[in-house]
Amino acid sequence: MYLPEHFKEDDLDQIKSIVEHFPLATCVSSIGDDFEVNHFPMIWRGDKLIGHIAFANRMHEALKDGCKAVFIFKAEDSYISPNWYPTKAQHHKHVPTWNYQVVHMHGELSFKHNDKEKIAAVGLLTQLHEKRVNGDGAWKMRDAPKDYMKTKLDGIVGLEFHIKRLEAKSKLSQNKETTDYTSVMSKMGELRLMGLNKRMKSLMQK
Repeated sequence: MYLPEHFKEDDLDQIKSIVEHFPLATCVSSIGDDFEVNHFPMIWRGDKLIGHIAFANRMHEALKDGCKAVFIFKAEDSYISPNWYPTKAQHHKHVPTWNYQVVHMHGELSFKHNDKEKIAAVGLLTQLHEKRVNGDGAWKMRDAPKDYMKTKLDGIVGLEFHIKRLEAKSKLSQNKETTDYTSVMSKMGELRLMGLNKRMKSLMQK
């Protein structure tokens, strides 16, 4: 990833927040002269990402355990207009750009067919997201009939991704003058892009 130093995101808590709040990852791996590209939610635990795919998704047959892959997590993004820079009226030396936050994880992918490992993956994912959307009324795996859950487990394959290298980027107008930076930050709030707005505020305090 093209990563100028001033856009490098090195706050681990911020990186974890991006992965937690935008868990639908893009997984890219190579197969010969082509690429295997898929999208599925993952959860970050220690040095691993954990998730699952449909058994009908034949990537678990096309790829070997331990194959190299990249997982990409993308947070909020926004077009940035030159009209939002107060200094535009002074010299007009601005062009449109795009602000965004992304996390790239490089590592090795393996597939899990054991029921115990698949239950663990589903349990982690549902516990996190159900609690977030349903609170005390969160759905639990035991809410479903055992034979039904068994059928559903037979229809998935677990994923485990060992993270070997991580890089993150927060392109948030850090290369602009303070007045322009502040203006864009306020605009993010107006557009209800609160993740971008909050991160820009925290960068100002450093």
